[in-house]
Amino acid sequence: MTNSTSNLYWHQAEVTKEKRQALKGHKSAVIWFTGLSGAGKSTIANALEQRLLQEEKHSYLLDGDNIRLGLNKGLGFSDEDRKENIRRIGEVAKLFVDAGVLVSTAFISPFKEDRQVVRSLLGEHEFIEVYVRCSLEECEKRDPKGLYKKAREGVIPEFTGISSPYEEPSHPELILDSDKEPVENLVEKVIEYLKSNNLI
Repeated sequence: MTNSTSNLYWHQAEVTKEKRQALKGHKSAVIWFTGLSGAGKSTIANALEQRLLQEEKHSYLLDGDNIRLGLNKGLGFSDEDRKENIRRIGEVAKLFVDAGVLVSTAFISPFKEDRQVVRSLLGEHEFIEVYVRCSLEECEKRDPKGLYKKAREGVIPEFTGISSPYEEPSHPELILDSDKEPVENLVEKVIEYLKSNNLI
């Protein structure tokens, strides 16, 4: 049995991304929230989705834990598995963009190279890297899932920020300081970005 893709051909659908966007009345893009565990990625992304609903925009949230409970069930947290986790998410996010949807993703996604790979899958202005910046001290203080405590005790190996590195974005589209501003303000900054770039 072969894994070769030499006999596979991309099927070009008659209904295009542009037609789907026109039907929905707004552009589609990936709003990629990245940051340490506990930084507030899921909280901000969830609040953003609620705000987009109020604005009558079509959106969907892909959350790290939810994806690992389904699509990426079975992947661990080694560097190799983390890369595969993000690769799959990138491909799924690309499909949502093609469907004309604003898709938010809330993943630690610690490696610059992996985030760049996802960016390369998408068109210009379709990948919005949002760095949810928060000090390690504050993330540990919050520790909503008790993961930092387990990592410090050695129960969780290869934990980002403790025993595995987090590579900060060099040139993100947005930086949200979640330990300095309330969620409402941070969501407003994302909305302002979307509007100023004619995405909504």
